[in-house]
Amino acid sequence: MTRRKLVVAALSLLLGGFVLHGMAGAAVFPKERTPDEQRAGIRKTRDQTLKDLYRVQPEAERHVRKAAGYAVFSNFGVKVLVAGGGSGTGLAIDNKTKKETFMRMAEIQAGLGFGVKKFRLVWVFEKKADLDRFTSSGWELGAQSTASAKVAGQGADVLSGAVAVTPGVWLYQLTDDGLALELTAKGTRYYKDTDLN
Repeated sequence: MTRRKLVVAALSLLLGGFVLHGMAGAAVFPKERTPDEQRAGIRKTRDQTLKDLYRVQPEAERHVRKAAGYAVFSNFGVKVLVAGGGSGTGLAIDNKTKKETFMRMAEIQAGLGFGVKKFRLVWVFEKKADLDRFTSSGWELGAQSTASAKVAGQGADVLSGAVAVTPGVWLYQLTDDGLALELTAKGTRYYKDTDLN
């Protein structure tokens, strides 16, 4: 097969993957009729995610409650050949003021592979400044995040079951099998949902 045919075949598969992703994403995150219904659905997912996290990692409840704030996201992703992506919705909460900020996430994956994955994330912010930066300016979660936090002496064992993103910012990742100790949600951008805030 010529190089051009290989490129066309790969692009066709990739396009098919994004179509599948769009269809599956619509099934997992259905567009509700009104913003109020969308917000209610995100709150319901938040409540269930926290319940599931506290069941598999009971200590997490204390950490979430004493933190400056937290955020919960639900993600759906598809990967075909060398590329893939995912999208999700979420909600950040300031524990002191109880202010809600509705957010979105977009994920880019690299490397060979096929598959569909669904997971949920719980961010824990020890400092209000980090929570405010997350909700106002967004966040880029790169592959280097966990390494830099460990170098700073904030190893992932400080919050059992969580991964250090930066000093004072922790991330729990839940899959259908339970709590994931190795972070796979890398190459992800988090940003405020302008339609729901």
